[in-house]
Amino acid sequence: MHFLYNLGIFLYRFIATLVSPFNRKAALWVKGQKETFKVLQKNIVRGEKYFWFHCSSLGEFEQGRPVMEALGKEKPEYKILLTFFSPSGYEIRKKWPLADVVCYLPSDTPSGARRFIRMVRPEGAVFVKYEFWSNYISELNTQGIPLYLISAVFRPGQIFFRWYGGFFRAMLYKFRWIFVQDEESKNLLGRQGIVNVTVAGDTRFDRVLKIVSESKDIPVLEQFRGGEKLFLAGSSWKPDEEIIAGYINSNPAKMKWVFAPHEIDDENIRRLERLFTVRCTRFSRFGEGDKDARVLIIDNIGMLSSAYRYAFIAEVGGGFGKGIHNVLEPACWGIPVLFGPVHGKFREAVELIEAGGAAVFRNNDEFGSVIDRWLSDDNLYRKAAKTAGNYVVKNSGATARIINEFT
Repeated sequence: MHFLYNLGIFLYRFIATLVSPFNRKAALWVKGQKETFKVLQKNIVRGEKYFWFHCSSLGEFEQGRPVMEALGKEKPEYKILLTFFSPSGYEIRKKWPLADVVCYLPSDTPSGARRFIRMVRPEGAVFVKYEFWSNYISELNTQGIPLYLISAVFRPGQIFFRWYGGFFRAMLYKFRWIFVQDEESKNLLGRQGIVNVTVAGDTRFDRVLKIVSESKDIPVLEQFRGGEKLFLAGSSWKPDEEIIAGYINSNPAKMKWVFAPHEIDDENIRRLERLFTVRCTRFSRFGEGDKDARVLIIDNIGMLSSAYRYAFIAEVGGGFGKGIHNVLEPACWGIPVLFGPVHGKFREAVELIEAGGAAVFRNNDEFGSVIDRWLSDDNLYRKAAKTAGNYVVKNSGATARIINEFT
């Protein structure tokens, strides 16, 4: 099985190289992989102590970020090495100031893992959520370097718990400690004899609460909202945008409407604008004469988490595709949240629905029904909003539980 695993790693890199001239993401990945050891050679300082954090992409970074920030405060003698697998994480966070070195993770080959570990010689390593790289895990274990897994979630159908999953299950025994999000994950591991497990929760709750404390004012949204209620669709995609636009065109005066689409290229923005029969403007073009517009489109990146503070109701996109984006970002502001039907793998979404702080919609009628109920029934709205905010606060604290193990 080890041979097949290494072969798969080789084939993945080979295919990525082949398609890189035609695929921007693949090109960035291949280029970044080639430069990693040069980056390490230039930036790793001998004699310094490094703690290595590895995140697959941007979402995992947001889960690891609170732990990195806390470690920096508790153990300032440690420098932070941050690695990414995906360009969508690296390209956005490659200049994150709290990390001393940021680079791509070299392919998980036996030689690459040995070279990487010997160059860095970390005091400890943290993999976030779903990262399982056999050769890196084995090399860390061989070198006696403690390895931790944080914000992990395990489900019965995963390969670790299949009769044929012995190779992958063996990785789990090599972690010094595993911090999981829920009791089910702990119980699944326990049945495999893995007991070095703590139910710490999800560090994203701590992250979004910090976002609230550090949020920035956005005068344009304040001006656009005026004295009306505001609806914000965050990280929206075409399917949910079309449903919401249908409601807006029939009910434009119910609220002011803001979209922060997941893709902000001009072609996608123009497609979104064409959905509306009411006046629409872009954030980058907003002026005094645009206050009367009913729809505003945020055509930049980095503003969304602070923008939710201006919303009365929020929608989070992705629920008609591979899965929803971060529902905690709006919930932490104490506003009810809407999203599409593809949310079953997101524990926080399921629990928010059960508690009454969120609702799901599958079509135009369901979307309109939820919006109308929240707008017409003050008691129902206040209960949903309070539930959403309390849910985030109640589930915070994972970072402290994790960092205690490191310090």
